[in-house]
Amino acid sequence: MPAVTVENLLLLPRLRQIDASIERPRKVASVTAAPKGFEGEGFPVRRAFAGVNAADLDPFIHMDQMGEVNYAPGEPKGTPWHPHRGFETVTYMIDGTFLHQDSTGGGGVIQNGATQWMTAGAGILHIETPPESLVVSGGLFHGIQLWVNLPAAKKFTQPQYQNLEGEDVTLITSHDGSSLIRVVAGNLESHTGPGSTMTPITFIHASVESDSQLELPWPREYNSLVYVLSGEGSVGSENAKIKTGNLAVLKSGDYLSLRSKNSAKGEKLEVLVLGGAPIREPIAWHGPFVMNTRDELIQAFEDYQSGRMGQIPPQYHF
Repeated sequence: MPAVTVENLLLLPRLRQIDASIERPRKVASVTAAPKGFEGEGFPVRRAFAGVNAADLDPFIHMDQMGEVNYAPGEPKGTPWHPHRGFETVTYMIDGTFLHQDSTGGGGVIQNGATQWMTAGAGILHIETPPESLVVSGGLFHGIQLWVNLPAAKKFTQPQYQNLEGEDVTLITSHDGSSLIRVVAGNLESHTGPGSTMTPITFIHASVESDSQLELPWPREYNSLVYVLSGEGSVGSENAKIKTGNLAVLKSGDYLSLRSKNSAKGEKLEVLVLGGAPIREPIAWHGPFVMNTRDELIQAFEDYQSGRMGQIPPQYHF
C-alpha cells in the first residue's frame, strides 16, 4: 500500500503551514474500533462507522474497508447484482482489481488507486466482482466502499457513473514535504480532486511518514472523520492514540492534525480523511436504499421488485 505514489514528494505542490496563533485546532470527539464482518458473497470487511452516531457521520452513511487480504487461488469474491437508491457509492481500490457494471451501461475496471463513483439517485442495479484471473491466481485485495447521502431534493436524480483512474487523483504534500496527500474528491484549499460530487464533501487519502506530523486546513462548515487504513499514531490537538481500523470523529475547528508513530521499520500512518456539509434531514435506511421516510423505503422496494430501477443487461461484461 498504496498504489498511487511518487518517488520524490518534494516535487509536489505543498499545503501552506498552519498559523496556530490564529487558527483553532480540532479536538477529538470519539475514537472507535471497526468490527470485522463479511459482505457480498463473503469477502472480509471492517465496518468503519459501526457504533458512531449518525449525526456525527452526516453526510456519510456507511463505509467498509475491504481487506486488506491476500487471497489464495479460488478465494476472491464480489457482490451479486443488487439495487441502490437515494445516495452515491464510492469504491476506492488501493490494491488489487474489481470489475463494475451497472444497469445504465456504466462500468469498467477499478484497480491500483482508481475510484468508481456511482450516483444511484432514482435507482440503479450494479455488480462488483473480481476478474477471473484474480479468482484463479489469488492475490492482494484492498479497497474502500463509502456511501454518501443525497439530500431529499436530489434523491431522484438521474443515475450517473464516473471512472477516476489513479493518475487522475490530485497529488500534493504537506508544508514540510513529509506526507503524501491524494485528493480524490472535493477541495483541500486550492487543490481540487477529480471526483464530481452531488453532496459537498472532501475525500483524501494521506500517507504520513514515520515520526511525522500532518496538519490539514479543513472547512469549518464540514465535519471531519479520520479512518486508519494501517499504522499507528495520534490525532487531534490532544494527540489521541489511533491504529489500524480506528475511526476518529473530530469536533469543529480550522484544521486537524495527525502524527505517525516513530517506527523502526519506517512504517507510515495511512489514513482516509473525510468531511462534508451535513444534510440534517431525516434518514430512513434499510438494506440498499437510503431515503427520508418509511413510505419512500416501501416505494423503493416496490420499484425494485417491479423492475423500475433498471434491468440486468442480457449480456453483461463479466
